[in-house]
Amino acid sequence: MTASPLSAHLKALIETDGPLTVARYMREALLHPEHGYYTTREPFGVAGDFITAPEISQIFGELIGLWCAAVWQQTGSPTKIALVECGPGRGTLMADALRAARIVPGFRDAIEVHLVEASPRLRALQRETLSGTDITWHDTVETLPNAPSLILGNEFFDALPIRHLIHRDGAWRERCIISCNESGVLQWSEMPAPPELIRLVPSALTPADCDIFEICEDGRTVAEQIARHIARYGGAGLFLDYGHGKSAFGDTFQALRGHQYVDVLEKPGTADLTAHVDFDALLESAASGGCTCFGTMTQGQFLTALGIEARVQSLVGKASPAQAATIRSGARRLIEPTEMGTLFKAVAIAAPGVDALPGFGPPRNRSMRETGAFSG
Repeated sequence: MTASPLSAHLKALIETDGPLTVARYMREALLHPEHGYYTTREPFGVAGDFITAPEISQIFGELIGLWCAAVWQQTGSPTKIALVECGPGRGTLMADALRAARIVPGFRDAIEVHLVEASPRLRALQRETLSGTDITWHDTVETLPNAPSLILGNEFFDALPIRHLIHRDGAWRERCIISCNESGVLQWSEMPAPPELIRLVPSALTPADCDIFEICEDGRTVAEQIARHIARYGGAGLFLDYGHGKSAFGDTFQALRGHQYVDVLEKPGTADLTAHVDFDALLESAASGGCTCFGTMTQGQFLTALGIEARVQSLVGKASPAQAATIRSGARRLIEPTEMGTLFKAVAIAAPGVDALPGFGPPRNRSMRETGAFSG
């Protein structure tokens, strides 16, 4: 595998601490203060490495803004409510959501904007996009205000570090990363798996030899923290990401550079690293935090239920032919099964007592642990 400026640092870590877990590798590759991906790169847009839904169409953020307004009304229209986005990228989704929020009387005045973003470089982009908006930034969700909150996350959980278990000769082992020569080039290896990690594998799944199970401990922790906040202070959370609705085996760890998939160990720090979200595990954690859970449904189903087609027609009616084609094309990318419509999913959580949320069916109040999907 090809080395990069970060490779020497990773080689030194391995020499000092031993093999790196996938999670440790992801944290270093994405967040290293000098050579990390989010420190050195502009990931978003055509000139970057990937395009997210808010960058594809303004309709995405507008519909989410109206979803928030409807939930605000449904929960008694509190005079102050925190509108929170986790991992807000350039701030595009929040900008579109706030614009849409203005059409609902009283909602915009009730909003206090909070962004959960640790990167100084991305905070600067968000400040520019949301110029004129009062914003409070947070490094983690743990410092959110003690107030009713609407908490959003679009392609947030997929970037949180994962760990890899691999089933080998009848037992679980943990995949890890070692340095194979003096140049610091990286390669895969294996080591004994901690029992506490093995216990997170769903008991309902029967592994075959070489099956891989991905565990996002950070994602589970953050989902439970968000749920505890909402359960205590009121509100709801909405999360859209790519992933699988049911826990399953598979290696979804991937790297993206220049809109092309590359080897995850190639030139660490120069590509975006993500993995598919296990929505079963995410909702299990949210249920543990005391929230009512909704979903999983596909992004296409969710946006259709929120009225994306009607919004397209409204915009097209005021657009030039070229603009109309762009509007329709963007909407298709969001909802078509062959684009983002099926791979991307939507889930929501709400404070106890909220038995319905816009766009979703009945609540999924039973913990998955009660159904035997999770062991422990």
